[in-house]
Amino acid sequence: MLWKLLMRSQPCKLCSLRKVLSAPKHRTILPCFTYTTDNQSKKENKKTVEKLYKFSVDIRKIRRLKEWVLLEDETYVEEIANILQQLGADETAVASILERCPEAVVCTPAAVHTQRELWRSVCKNEEELVKLIEQFPDSFFTVKHQENQKLNIQFFQELGLRNVVISRFLTTASSIFHNPVEKNKEMIRILQENYLNLGGSEANMKVWLLKLLSQNPFILLNSSAAIKETLEFLQEQGFTNFEILQLLSKLKGFLFQLCPRSIQNSISFSKNAFKCTDHDLKQLVLKCPALLYYSVPILEERIEGLLKEGISIAQIRETPTVLELTPQIVQYRIRKLNSLGYRIKDGHLANLHGTKKEFEANFGKIQAKKGRPLFNPVAPLNVEE
Repeated sequence: MLWKLLMRSQPCKLCSLRKVLSAPKHRTILPCFTYTTDNQSKKENKKTVEKLYKFSVDIRKIRRLKEWVLLEDETYVEEIANILQQLGADETAVASILERCPEAVVCTPAAVHTQRELWRSVCKNEEELVKLIEQFPDSFFTVKHQENQKLNIQFFQELGLRNVVISRFLTTASSIFHNPVEKNKEMIRILQENYLNLGGSEANMKVWLLKLLSQNPFILLNSSAAIKETLEFLQEQGFTNFEILQLLSKLKGFLFQLCPRSIQNSISFSKNAFKCTDHDLKQLVLKCPALLYYSVPILEERIEGLLKEGISIAQIRETPTVLELTPQIVQYRIRKLNSLGYRIKDGHLANLHGTKKEFEANFGKIQAKKGRPLFNPVAPLNVEE
């Protein structure tokens, strides 16, 4: 078999050799290049480079990161810069945008004007629009699927999402606008249907759905088959419909982005690590849904980190949400608490877990309590003479 494959490849090689030998001599002369890079010569569009220089753009940065833009025959440097300036961007902002997203100059002015109107429909004013473009130029200058963008913006507005949420989607989750609006509508219908099937009420459905979307718009990129498979798997694990709704809300819909196999691996690892029954594990998961979401290596690393700090498995079982913290955060918080004489390993973990804001609030209370005098200096002392 190998011999046959080798024989088959010979004619191709012979043809290539024949082409080289028969090529005219003048074809070996290479054209002269005006601009060069560190690695190899490249023919750049001289007008593009000169116009970018005019707007104080760092050409070296573009050559290093996205040199292909400088090789394009047709660009619109002045036109794009003028549009940005008309929106209110100053010289520094224009230069920064074109440096970080040089492919902007390949977009036609007509496409950028259309994009401007689309984004303007969810921005309070052009000042806000300029700020978004400065922060997320790549999202703004992705001018494909503009008809889909327009229809999806209208659909999300009709659905009840606030413009500030939609503008956040445009900048950080732009891929959902590339979907045909029919696909997004179908996914919304599936989410609503499953919410009702799990026992959710019609009255609360809109609030639940809008909250879920605002927390995780990427849920729209899932397939109906994946959602069905995940829900069926959780039901097989003994979770009630009400408990599954709780998990979806707490995990912000990220549960649908996991496959049953990864969830099963995490469940098996947690059950073994905590030496608990199926019922006990289910209670742990309801307290800390992240046990389903985190992979085995992450769970293993975090449990080991807690054990190294002198925290017991029993303490972790009592407050499993501590597993939502990275080992680095755990070490930092323990050091801060130790500075007040508070020993985590001797008590519960309530003061350790939670968000940064929650931890700082708890730390402040402990600090105030420690600094409080042991007696009331205003009260009279009962001293025998």
